Amino acid sequence: MSGVAVVGLLCRTSDRTAGGARGAEVLAETVAERLGTEARMIGTPGEPRAAGWEEDLRDSRGCILEAGGQVEDALTGERFPVLCASDCTIALTTLPTVARLLPDVRVLWLDAHGDFNTPSTTRSGFLGGMCLAGACGRWSTGFDGRLDPANVVLVGSRDLDAGERAELDLAGVARVERPSQVADAVDGADVYVHLDLDVLDPAVFPAQFPAHGGLSDDGLRRLLDEVSQAAGRVVGVEITAFEAPAQAAEREQLAALAADAVMPLLPVAATPVGG
Repeated sequence: MSGVAVVGLLCRTSDRTAGGARGAEVLAETVAERLGTEARMIGTPGEPRAAGWEEDLRDSRGCILEAGGQVEDALTGERFPVLCASDCTIALTTLPTVARLLPDVRVLWLDAHGDFNTPSTTRSGFLGGMCLAGACGRWSTGFDGRLDPANVVLVGSRDLDAGERAELDLAGVARVERPSQVADAVDGADVYVHLDLDVLDPAVFPAQFPAHGGLSDDGLRRLLDEVSQAAGRVVGVEITAFEAPAQAAEREQLAALAADAVMPLLPVAATPVGG
């Protein structure tokens, strides 16, 4: 690839707090600084609110489409996308876009949650908890749900609803129980990484929906380094759910921790997509 495209998507998808957009901005800036480039900021933060999935799907349609468009622009321009966003709802368009451009891509989903609920299984009504299922066409989102669930590998998902677990099993989504198994799961494949930072233990990193027992920052970095070595190519990464604190020094310290963790993924972006 000819470069790295770092984007902070600040517009509202299903944000319930102000911390997510704040986190996307500072993380994009920090990653870009590490790479010696500049981050592009897209959109402005909307008013956070606890809305139902139907309302958020309607009201944030433009922002969700923008997420997929940013990934497509990067990949077709032979650049490595690094997309930072407030929450996982962006996957409704980013993952199908990657699957359309790279049909055999493996999606590595690092998240404390499966985000595989549907309108019939969700208990919270949170759109961000339904986005991976939507990207896989398990419910009608109004977007392209072309991602094959057999090409998805869940890592670190330790907080699954009963109905969601059944949906994952029915769809054939692979779940890796131990980080040491991740390299085998992506061996030789083109890999796109979805990183929800709540995969980290909340004692290490703040989370809107904390789930105890997650990775340490060093554990995440080692895992991503193994992925970069085992994959045929890592073709892009999206980073979500940085629940950034209001205090600037603390926010910047956490952004540096997250940026350090993803650095091992970026040097493998050396070959044009399709090349």
